[in-house]
Amino acid sequence: MPTFKRIEDIEAWQLARSLFREILQICEETGLAKDFKLRDQIKASSGSVMDNIAEGFGRGGNKEFVQFLEVSHASCTETQSQLYRVLDNRFIDQERFDHIYNIAKRTDGAVLGLIRYLQSSDFRGPRF
Repeated sequence: MPTFKRIEDIEAWQLARSLFREILQICEETGLAKDFKLRDQIKASSGSVMDNIAEGFGRGGNKEFVQFLEVSHASCTETQSQLYRVLDNRFIDQERFDHIYNIAKRTDGAVLGLIRYLQSSDFRGPRF
């Protein structure tokens, strides 16, 4: 796995940003715009996925990075659950759900892969 110089170099962050942008789109283009509670929850959880990757990266050490990636993983799982609520409320159809859910799964897989890599790496970062 390469050394990251910027958050934009991290595949998990790139995928998380794609997920967030998809969520923003359905928040603006569907009836979800009027369901303020669910809209705000899914925007917050999907934003948390990318934000925690960035914050963990910014901490400068593997141990803290892994802790923030675990929060990112939990936020991704939360977003997946909320997507079911969006589908069940008929704000999106099955095809759109499948598309966005697939991005969430790929994002979560990348986050979990990064966790495994960091836990097995001998490099501990500049702070450790």
